[in-house]
Amino acid sequence: MLYSRLIGALWIVFVAYWGVAAIGAKRNVGARVWWREGGLRLIIIALIILALRVPALRYALRDVQRSIPHAGVFAGVIGVSLCALGLGLAVWARVHIGRNWGLPMSRKEDPELVTTGPYAFVRHPIYGGILLGILGSVVGESVIWLLPLILFAVYFIYSARREERLMLAQFPQAYSAYMKRTTMLLPFML
Repeated sequence: MLYSRLIGALWIVFVAYWGVAAIGAKRNVGARVWWREGGLRLIIIALIILALRVPALRYALRDVQRSIPHAGVFAGVIGVSLCALGLGLAVWARVHIGRNWGLPMSRKEDPELVTTGPYAFVRHPIYGGILLGILGSVVGESVIWLLPLILFAVYFIYSARREERLMLAQFPQAYSAYMKRTTMLLPFML
């Protein structure tokens, strides 16, 4: 189906861009944090793979997909639009944060508090954008995307809260004021 291919293409372009954009980011301070949090990342990946390998869950998701009335063009257009909007927000945020970008919960050398561009409205637009992209994939392609949506939502909210504690320690007054005027994940919503 056309919408499925468009969503797949959006994700391929996003992942390719993300890999290339990671080159040149500032070095992490305290690599130990990544390894400590790496276990959580591996657990999420393992859970997604395991869940999709469990026949009962796979069949249940397939049955749910079949039982949902096919909304056709409307769902496809909405799904592709949400996916493109979400991934576009994540890319815009990634471009705007520049060399300050890093894996979730990583600390950078010479950190800067970025509060412009998408960060003027949202503290974690990359997380929010990726979640919106996955939601668009659920709507436009398949209910199977619900599993990554749930797992990544939990992981991103956990990461965002941890990062906010780090930012409050590094920029106590500025980040506190920034938190009061912005939302956590999506503009005007969360």
